[in-house]
Amino acid sequence: MSRDALLATLAEPGQRTALLHGEQQCTYNDLHARVQQCLAWLIDHGVKPGDAVILNGDYSVSAVAALLALYLNRNIVAPLVDLSERALQTLQGAARCQHRIEIVDDGWVHHPLAQPVVDESPEYYNALRERGRAGLVLLSSGSTGAPKAILHDLDDLIDTKMGKERKKPLSILMFLLFDHIGGLNSLLNTLVVGGCAVMPIDRAPESICALVARHGVKVLPVSPTFLNLILMGRHHEQHDLSSVRLITYGTESMQQSLLKRVQQAFPKAKMLQTFGTSETGISATVSQSSGSTFFKLADANTQYRIIDGELQLKTRSQFVGYLNQDTDNVTEDGWFRTGDLVEQNEEGYLRIQGRQKELINVGGLKVLPTEIEDVMLRSSLIDDCVVYGVPNAITGQAVHMDVMATGVESKKALKQHVLEHLGSCLEAYKLPVKVNKVDEIAFSNRFKKTRAVLS
Repeated sequence: MSRDALLATLAEPGQRTALLHGEQQCTYNDLHARVQQCLAWLIDHGVKPGDAVILNGDYSVSAVAALLALYLNRNIVAPLVDLSERALQTLQGAARCQHRIEIVDDGWVHHPLAQPVVDESPEYYNALRERGRAGLVLLSSGSTGAPKAILHDLDDLIDTKMGKERKKPLSILMFLLFDHIGGLNSLLNTLVVGGCAVMPIDRAPESICALVARHGVKVLPVSPTFLNLILMGRHHEQHDLSSVRLITYGTESMQQSLLKRVQQAFPKAKMLQTFGTSETGISATVSQSSGSTFFKLADANTQYRIIDGELQLKTRSQFVGYLNQDTDNVTEDGWFRTGDLVEQNEEGYLRIQGRQKELINVGGLKVLPTEIEDVMLRSSLIDDCVVYGVPNAITGQAVHMDVMATGVESKKALKQHVLEHLGSCLEAYKLPVKVNKVDEIAFSNRFKKTRAVLS
């Protein structure tokens, strides 16, 4: 795609609002000018086409303008919200980033990065540079070891968005992080159709609900964990969220019992299961119904197959490769192994059952944590729970459960309730051998449950 086409796309809506961030309102004309201003700034600061650049910041007008300017300048951009030492080491080492652009007071600050004496650019970079393509580096959110550095062809990601029919512009909340494939997908989808991206300063449930009410947000892309936080805090009752017409949920499995409660809290909103990975991008989906956790991959740029219960994908926006490890989760014939276990119904719709690595092996019998959580959340006494496996000398692994239950005071009463409730629906080997009463369920900064995977 010609880069002029992107600038033309940004210029077309004119004075329509493109970005809202705190008290700042940015029209498409403003954004168009800001992108060109940043492009000139990059050149003045010695950022050459093909250079790898860390873009350090969360959503803001300047961050969005810098992302688009780096694309126009044919750079390899690594967006990064939190500048941890581990992330910085990965981006300087494996990704060979030469510059860091920091967003400060909605402006740009340039930091040159020290480089090795011998330039050992990843071979993947050379292929992009020779073709005049821009790149995107995303870091995995793994909790242990160095994060995976995932390289995309940014031209491919943007090309899949261009040319979409301009429908009635919608206001969409930019909830998923600026350095997350889902967040970038939301941003690009919004801008190419002339919509309004509402960018939060604070992602606390109370703040998000206030922002939705203030700006009449129509589309709410969030995680199941975040939806449950809204319900537990009754924030939907404290703010007028009647503007919401579409809630898209993904990044983790949705329990049927939680979906039912979300529907009751948002009766005017359609529910849509989304699906994607950092390696394959976000694919268009269609839910079987608003009340169903079954969905179809309805995307001309996506192929799928199911091998031994695992979903495998081939997409136009598939990653180029990892910069710091072998690409061993891609088959010899090019299919990406997602690690997601799925079932398919008679109508061809899919349902995510959980992650392969989270399966609990109890004496050779497989246990899906999400199945137990779904049953548990049907109890009106339970606010939230998380199930995980713990090593056991006899059975290999045992089922453990952390439970939030403000309506149950004692640990003994809670364990009795859990076992009675689950025992009426599940086989004995799926019942937790240990029930921990907790004040909160841990989740990541991407609002995904932190499920222990112990060995």
